Amino acid sequence: MLFLTTALTTGALTLTACGSRGDGNGTDDGKTRVVIGLDAPTTGELSALGLGIRNSAQLAVDIANKTGEVNGVTFALEPLDDKALPNVGQQNATKLAGDTDVLGIVGPLNSGVAQSMQQVAQQNGVTLISPANTTPDLTQGKDWRKNKRTRQFPTYFRTATTDEVQGAFDGQYAWEKMKAKTAYVIDDQKTYGTGLVSSFKDQFTELGGTVVGTDHISPDDRDFKAVVSKAKTAAPDMVFYGGEYPASGPLSQQLKDGGVTVPLMGGDGMYSADYIKLNKRAQGDYASSVGKPVAQLPSAKKFIADYKAAGFKESYEAYGGSTYDATWALVQAVKKAVADNNGKLPDDARKKVTAAMNTVTFDGVTGHLAFDAYGDTTNTMITAYQVEKNAWVSRFSAEFKKFDKS
Repeated sequence: MLFLTTALTTGALTLTACGSRGDGNGTDDGKTRVVIGLDAPTTGELSALGLGIRNSAQLAVDIANKTGEVNGVTFALEPLDDKALPNVGQQNATKLAGDTDVLGIVGPLNSGVAQSMQQVAQQNGVTLISPANTTPDLTQGKDWRKNKRTRQFPTYFRTATTDEVQGAFDGQYAWEKMKAKTAYVIDDQKTYGTGLVSSFKDQFTELGGTVVGTDHISPDDRDFKAVVSKAKTAAPDMVFYGGEYPASGPLSQQLKDGGVTVPLMGGDGMYSADYIKLNKRAQGDYASSVGKPVAQLPSAKKFIADYKAAGFKESYEAYGGSTYDATWALVQAVKKAVADNNGKLPDDARKKVTAAMNTVTFDGVTGHLAFDAYGDTTNTMITAYQVEKNAWVSRFSAEFKKFDKS
C-alpha cells in the first residue's frame, strides 16, 4: 500500500535522426518523430471517461517533449475514437499499425474492444497498453480460472488491475464493510460486466454471502421494470451490477423508485460523475475503482497541477493517472530501445519497444509501476467509493492479493 513519489527523470541520451527507417519520420528540427496512438471512446455515452484518457495521454506526451525525456525524439499523439465499439477499435488498431511511426498504442477503455484489437497489435508487433481494461482473459487466457494461465498476446500490457482482483475486492467489501448477507446480481452481458460479476459472486459466496437472484440486461436498455420486480421479490441486502454508468444510473434510480431501496454497487465502469447525473437517487450507492484516489497520492500532485494548467475540462479522476503512467511506460520503453542501440532508434523499433516494456519500472502517478509475466500491473490497489451529497467519496483502499498467479 506504499506509493512512492514520482521521479520522472530527464534522459541524457543523444539520438540522431533515424532516416534509415525509410518513412520520412524526421521532424523540422532534425529530431526523430515517434507516434503514440490512442484508442478510446471520445464521443458517445462513455466519452466522459474516454476524454479524460485522451487528455492524460496528451499531457504525458507533452511533458516528455518539454523535458526532453528522450533526447532527439519528438513524440506525437494520434488519438482515435472507438465509440466503445469493438469493430471500430479493430479498425483503429489497423489504421495505427499501418503507420510505421507508431511504436505503441494507449487504450482502449473497454475490455470487449481490447479483444478486437489484440490480434491486430500482435500481428503488427505494436505494443498495446490499456489504462482501464480489467478482464483477466486479456492477459491470462480463457482458462485462468483453472489456474492454467497463458499469455497469448505478448504485445499487450495494462496499468489497471484485473476483475479477478476488483470483483473479489467488491465481494469482500460487500460482506465485511457493507455487512450485506444477500445480494441480487445483474450484468450487462458484455465482457467486462460478466467477468466482474463472476469474481464478485465467487468471493461473496465464499465468505458466506448468498446470491438470491441473478439477471441480465442489455447495455442499451433504459426501462428496467422487469428487473425491478424480480429484485424486489428477492429482497436482497444489496444489488451488485456488472457494467457501466449509462445503464447503471437509470437502473439504480428505477430500483429505488420501485421499492428496492438497498445500495447498488458496481465496479470502475460506474465510477464517473455522470453516474450521479443520471441518477437522482444515487445517494448511498457504491463503486470500486482501480488504484487509490489520485488526489490522495503525493505522487500525483504534479500530474494534477499539470493537468489543470493544460486547461483540460474533462475529469481525470477515473483513469487519468493510469493513462499517464501507461503513456509514460511507452516513453520509457522507447528510451531503453534507443539506449540499447547506441543512441539511435533501431530499425526494428516496435520489437525492441515491446521487449523493453517487460522491464520498464518507475515511480509514476499511481505509484510504483512494473509488469508481471502476463503484462499485468503489479499494483493491485483498489478503492471503494460511495455517493455522498452528489459526489463520490472514497471509503476504503487496499491492495488485494488473494490470488496466486504462479
